Amino acid sequence: MNVTIWNEFRHERESEEVKAVYPDGIHAALAKHLESVDGLVVRTATLDEPENGLPQDLVDKTDVMLWWGHKAHGDVADETVDRVQAAVQRGMGLIVLHSGHFSKPFKRLLGTTCGLVWREDDMHERLWVVDPTHPIAAGIDRYIEVPHSEMYGEFFDVPTPDELVFVSWFAGGEVFRSGMVWKRGYGKVFYFRPGHETYPIYRQPEVLRVITNAIGYLGEATRPTVTGIGNAPNAKVSAEAARSSE
Repeated sequence: MNVTIWNEFRHERESEEVKAVYPDGIHAALAKHLESVDGLVVRTATLDEPENGLPQDLVDKTDVMLWWGHKAHGDVADETVDRVQAAVQRGMGLIVLHSGHFSKPFKRLLGTTCGLVWREDDMHERLWVVDPTHPIAAGIDRYIEVPHSEMYGEFFDVPTPDELVFVSWFAGGEVFRSGMVWKRGYGKVFYFRPGHETYPIYRQPEVLRVITNAIGYLGEATRPTVTGIGNAPNAKVSAEAARSSE
């Protein structure tokens, strides 16, 4: 299974505080774990690479893409968003992490503002498993304890999910739908809330287990050779696929 980890990779280069936690970038920390998982071929891509690190040939080879963005959502080219959206509709899985809720691909695929309530308070989070039968929750106990976290609270302006796996409770009393799946065309989108650029949450074993499970779950999609699903970019890709099969 081909996995691409996309990271805007700005904070880690510009902030000493962030660099101290993720010296090689959040994408590198995730890749280090995922490269040890049997059956995964892992690549990384970053915002300031040509074509935002996501040329068409790489996107076409990707079964599951992880997306981290925070301070530079607006710098992602619309052409990149088109490629990601079309790929999801053709069957690619997309895992959107933490502040990626405000990314262009996520908002495009969900069709809402994806706004929420937030507070940086360094308090703990309890991530409750509300669907213990779901493959993404495999191997996870009743909850995951995150010792230091940024609070995200409701209302989270997203469509009602097709599958709800996790709900967070924060020390300030807030709750948040932290693990949700939506079906889009032949693909799936999974939003997973835990994470922050100044906390080592992406080294926590339970969090990494969820991400690994999600890759397996989203990567199961069957991609048709030709589809009629999606916007103009997807239709163009479908037409090209049709021509190539003749």
